[in-house]
Formats: sequence, C-alpha cells, structure tokens
Amino acid sequence: MTTTYTSYQTIAGNLTKSLERVSEQPDVARETEYYLANIGNVKTIDDFFADARLYNYAIKAHGLEDMGYAKAFMRKVLTEGIDTDDAFAKQLTDSRYTDLVESLNFARNGTAATSFEKAQKGVVDKYARQTLEQNAGEENSGVRLALYFERMAPSITNAYGLLADEALAQVTRTLLQMPDEFAASDIDKQAAAIENAIDIKDFLDPAKLSKMLERFTALWEINNSSDPYDPLAVFSSHSGYGISSDLLLSINTLKLGGR
Repeated sequence: MTTTYTSYQTIAGNLTKSLERVSEQPDVARETEYYLANIGNVKTIDDFFADARLYNYAIKAHGLEDMGYAKAFMRKVLTEGIDTDDAFAKQLTDSRYTDLVESLNFARNGTAATSFEKAQKGVVDKYARQTLEQNAGEENSGVRLALYFERMAPSITNAYGLLADEALAQVTRTLLQMPDEFAASDIDKQAAAIENAIDIKDFLDPAKLSKMLERFTALWEINNSSDPYDPLAVFSSHSGYGISSDLLLSINTLKLGGR
C-alpha cells in the first residue's frame, strides 16, 4: 500500500526527475514558454500587472496564487521593494513576499528588473516546484505539506515564521501532536511552546529535517486515514495558503518579521 511517507519519498528521492516530468506537462510547458518569451519585455510594475498571464505565472511560482486577486496589496509589495527596514514586504513574517521582490525587484533595478536570471529561469524553476507540490496534493495533501515544509523550513528563523504560514503551522502542530485548538491560543504562547519543542536550527540540517518529515508523514497517515476533516483546507483560497487575513493583521500590528 502506498503511504504518505512512501509517496513523499518517491518524489523527493529523485526531485530532479520529478521536476522534469512536471515541466514537460503540456499546460506547464505552454505557460513557461509564454513567460520566457515575454517577461523580458516588461520594464515597469505597470507592464507586469497589465499582462495577466505573466502576473499569474509569477504569483503562482512564489506560492501566492491565492493572493493574486489582491493586486493593490501585491503592487505595494513590489513598489516598496525590500531595501529599507520599513518596506511593506519586510513587515511580514511570510518570506514568500520578499522572495517575490527578490525575483522581480523593480524597486532596486528599475527597467532592468526582468533581465536577470532570477526573474527568468529562477521564476520558471519556482513555478515547476509549485506545480509539483500542487499535483502531489491532488493525490495526498500530506505529501504536498511535506514537500512544502522541506522547501520552506530552512528559511525559517523563529517560531513566528512557522505560525505566519498556515501550511507550515499545520505540519508543526502535527509533528508536536498539538490539537487544532492550539491555533486559537495566544500567538506568543504558541511560539514559546514551539521553540521549547523544536530547535529551529535543525531545519538547516538535511538529515534532521528528513527525520522530522518521516515523523510528520507517519503521523499524518494515522491522523487522516479516516478523519472527515479536509486537509486541503490549508491550501484553499479562503485560507490564503499561508496567511489568513486575521493573522496578517496581527503580524502587521506586531511587526514580527523584518529581515
């Protein structure tokens, strides 16, 4: 029987080949071809927002597809960049916004922003990885969560970074076998409990991270084998796949995440 762990290992064990198969899918190949053919012609933020296909491709590549509708929000992220401490993106603990700016840094590089490799091949690579994770989630959302955690956890520096992203928080709660009600408790108490149980520096050790994900996938299999709860909820448009409106408001108020 295929389990969450074996499915995850099948993908992660030969990630290069897994990504190649995704890139060859007709819909992915078509959108990638369009992106590479046109992104270099984009010289301003207005140009970027004017082309829906380019915008949607880049937003999905950075795991922000479900925030794509919030164009005023995304425009503010890109307009302010990340080079000042008070830049909007740097007030968010969610690193996906700063990653988007790094890829398409109009604030720093002006009309040359899309000429860099990170704006072209870099975004294409991210798009393939996002699609791989989404495809995995169609079969088993626990596999998607594991792949996402594997990719994102090494960039996390404190417990607030885990809590700011609902998918990372879901994995963390599963690892620590914490009830869902834990998510409703005071955010500082949540952070303290997590940091008491997990050494965040372990995320930088591939062997230790692998052991965590082995534990997570085993626990996920047990917890969700017959549970009517829909685990895909953390990836739904209502959740924002990573940051809820309430949590975003809390983070903005507390200014937890400047880098």
